[in-house]
Amino acid sequence: MDPVATSVILVHGAFADGSAWSRVIPLLQAQGLEAIAVQNPLTSLEEDAAHVQRAIDRAKGPVVLVGHSWGGAVITQIGNQDKVKALVYVAAFAPGIGQSPNDTLKPFPPSPGLSSVSMDRTGYLHLPAESLAANFAQDVPAAEAALLAATQGPVHAGCFRTRVTAAAWEHKPSWYIVASEDRMLPPAFLRATAERIGARTVEVGASHIPHASRPDAVAAVIIEAAGAR
Repeated sequence: MDPVATSVILVHGAFADGSAWSRVIPLLQAQGLEAIAVQNPLTSLEEDAAHVQRAIDRAKGPVVLVGHSWGGAVITQIGNQDKVKALVYVAAFAPGIGQSPNDTLKPFPPSPGLSSVSMDRTGYLHLPAESLAANFAQDVPAAEAALLAATQGPVHAGCFRTRVTAAAWEHKPSWYIVASEDRMLPPAFLRATAERIGARTVEVGASHIPHASRPDAVAAVIIEAAGAR
């Protein structure tokens, strides 16, 4: 492995921001990897993809794209380019061409977390603090869950209805972290997604945000992807 030459771009999902990766970033940097956490606006697939593209453009070396939750749809849309060497999905969506995240969820029953989401008059979705603590990050300390709730990024509902026009996982080596205690995206959905895209799959006993509760396990998968030839 030559991690010094590799850049890792971390793409957060809905109800989060780039600081959600704060426990993983030092572990990557300790391996000589460049880590870039994108601050996505969560306004649309197009806008989020544009933010990730700017990060790809400024990355020093070949890129591993890491997408959490909604961020998986973003890296699916934008990841098929020469500079990207691998994809890592963390409890994430990975639609096929012509599919939206909502389309991929249809065969599965509503989750406790998604059933609790509220929408404001402008169409942005927000996760109430009590649900975030119970369903999004139930395995982190209460004070950290409260911080996640305070810094969460509301996401426009239209994001989940937007169909991707590219599927980078068809062309790039992919890894998938299944969070077995996920109460936002059903674990059965995560396992089915990982199998559908043919990813190397690692199951972690964690909530929807394993990079906060099990950063060691998440970092290990990213480092493996960074070292793949």
